[in-house]
Amino acid sequence: MSDSPRLRLLFEARIPALIGQGVCQQAFDNGSVEQAKKIIAANFIAHTTGASEPLDLDGFIEYGLMMRNTFPDGKHTFADVIVENDKVVTRGTFSGTHEGELLGFPPTGQPVEFAVMHIDQIVDGKVVEHWGQADIMALMQQLGILPPSM
Repeated sequence: MSDSPRLRLLFEARIPALIGQGVCQQAFDNGSVEQAKKIIAANFIAHTTGASEPLDLDGFIEYGLMMRNTFPDGKHTFADVIVENDKVVTRGTFSGTHEGELLGFPPTGQPVEFAVMHIDQIVDGKVVEHWGQADIMALMQQLGILPPSM
């Protein structure tokens, strides 16, 4: 790790709470809106797969609760956590059981696992901006909505 005091402060003061479950992903995994609000800034903006416009804090929480209802046992597992300046990058998978409606498709009871990547910008100990991408094609194939890849 760099000897930069700013980076050390970022790592020591903020990263331990972020590693493991990720920053914004806590809203998905444990369903705690109050916990999410403690680490997400009021002026938060999220750019997520499938959203035509960026989401504000309320829109992101609504999205997180929708995912929680769709995959009540959903869990993020991260293979990589990379910290650079004010950004935290996580790469891993999301897994869960499809038990709620998703994009108009009824629950299938199917277990799923698909790749995810997130970039979170941290300012004054809170997430101010989030970029999240997921392998939606793999998800749709696992649910039988799309045919398996060739």
